[in-house]
Amino acid sequence: MRVLGLDLGSKTCGVAISDVMGLIARAVETIRFEEDDYEAALASVMKHVKENQIHTVVLGLPRHMNGDVGIRGEISIAFKEMLEKEGLQVVLWDERLTTAAAQRILIAADVSRKKRKQVIDQMAAVQILQSYLDSK
Repeated sequence: MRVLGLDLGSKTCGVAISDVMGLIARAVETIRFEEDDYEAALASVMKHVKENQIHTVVLGLPRHMNGDVGIRGEISIAFKEMLEKEGLQVVLWDERLTTAAAQRILIAADVSRKKRKQVIDQMAAVQILQSYLDSK
């Protein structure tokens, strides 16, 4: 059963998907939408859900370094509720430092700054999903 991983931002959503065995996460795409248009983001995510028969979504939950949930975290919680209304099981996953880790991986792979900007959200989604898969 495949699992979808999401890194939700205000204008982009990084998407990652697991293999059928649920062991390895890979990048899929960066969904781009008008700022704060989470309905549009949901519609794009649902295309991946239907195409891949997804039942579980791992959604990054941004937290402050002290563990508090701020405005971005509240937006992720609201998006979780939108996904659940579509019949999905949604797991909120602490995404602290995932973008920084993704950035380090891309720099180590000698990916250009321009290309990093294009794929950073996907790589953060991979980090979120892989962390979840590893915990299982």
